[in-house]
Amino acid sequence: MTAGLDTPDRRGRTGLDRHGRDLTGNPRVRVRDVDVLSCDWYVLRRTTFDYQHSDGHWSREQRETYDRGDGATVLLHNTVRRTVLLTRQFRLPAYVNGHPDGMLIEAAAGLLDGDAPEEAIRREAAEETGHVIGAPEPVFTVYMSPGSVTERLHFYAAPYDPVTPVTALNDGYGVAEEGEDIATLELPFDEALAMIRSGDIADAKTIMLLQWAALDGPFRHSAPVARPY
Repeated sequence: MTAGLDTPDRRGRTGLDRHGRDLTGNPRVRVRDVDVLSCDWYVLRRTTFDYQHSDGHWSREQRETYDRGDGATVLLHNTVRRTVLLTRQFRLPAYVNGHPDGMLIEAAAGLLDGDAPEEAIRREAAEETGHVIGAPEPVFTVYMSPGSVTERLHFYAAPYDPVTPVTALNDGYGVAEEGEDIATLELPFDEALAMIRSGDIADAKTIMLLQWAALDGPFRHSAPVARPY
């Protein structure tokens, strides 16, 4: 008996090796086998499949996929103040892969955990920033790392209206039981864009949302930001 296959794992899941076996959308792909390598919290699978190349020949391939579920992220903005509200928290994977201290500045985000994307991002915005938002504006849905991670990330934007101005990092947000220790950071929008260029903002989803806000979003009618020579 194997946890996650024929007996429940610690998240109560079974049949994790059946995921992806019945795919029929691409006739050039024939799934042969799915092995679960790990299901401690998220699921790491190794899939064996036959793939028909453009010249017609078939080859047997193996790929590992990391399934952490789908997620959602939101850019909180205030057009009157011309600011955005971001978060700052420790990210171990970034720390072990070259980030100086692992403290990343990001848009609020989280996994869906069974909720609809809009419902999930309203929950995450409240947990990570303390702000209750209305109906968020859908921006786009993308695969963030399609070579190895199955996650689709739903992008949103929403206005925020702080009761009192946020002038510095405010600590204490996030779900303590999940080890979260999140600070909020209100930035002038132009400063946030400059932090992309300087590398101070190095999180992909946040960069995408800030650039969307400048090109097609709430700050698209603003005067162009002067670029340093």
